[in-house]
Amino acid sequence: MTRRDPNPQVSVAGQMLRSPEEIARVLNSLVMRGETIVSDLDGGKRLFQSRMRYVDPARNYIIVELSADDSANQALLARPRATFHAEPGGWRVEFAAAGPRPTYPDEGPAGIRLQFPEIVSGHRRRADDRVEAPRRALRCIIDEAGVMPFDGTMVNVSKGGIGFLQYDAQISLEPGTVLKGCRIDSADGQSIVVDMEVRYSQLTDLGDERKVHSAGCRFLNLSDEDAERIERMFGLKS
Repeated sequence: MTRRDPNPQVSVAGQMLRSPEEIARVLNSLVMRGETIVSDLDGGKRLFQSRMRYVDPARNYIIVELSADDSANQALLARPRATFHAEPGGWRVEFAAAGPRPTYPDEGPAGIRLQFPEIVSGHRRRADDRVEAPRRALRCIIDEAGVMPFDGTMVNVSKGGIGFLQYDAQISLEPGTVLKGCRIDSADGQSIVVDMEVRYSQLTDLGDERKVHSAGCRFLNLSDEDAERIERMFGLKS
């Protein structure tokens, strides 16, 4: 039942793919490779692990196989939308899909059907040198000019963006989400306000039964002045 791509190569190169043709090529690569796809559910308390089975951009849907864990299947079906990730060949591919529901009887073995994703993101290696954020300069108010501001923890930063942004496990940010007016406060009283775009996210286990989400974000429309301030604030290389 799988629609096969004659050239099923994962080629996302740190991009945010939005055209149906490009998205279908990447998702079909996951089908052909038999890659495991994962969705973190219930704030990381449950994982849905499965494989992509069918991709149809023309009719705007995808099908994933059922997980071996029936409770994970039920948890996914109870959600209006879910974010999935796969890690083929050193890449991290991430996408969100809405409207999960059981497949129809004429669609082959039982599975879960979802709407075709609008965005697929890919991440491999860092484009800029990164440094750890100073321990006393951890406060970052995320999306302060947006709909739902929240506190985050900066782990490292580069000229291009925040390397990993840790936040509460109940908060889920999808690739492509734009965070408006994020304010970074340093220990010496300086602050900088920037817009950022979420490039990828993942659930991180802190090792003490606590889980947080981590996201890689890139700065948007950063002025030369603000770029220089970030370099000075974090001691980045020229």
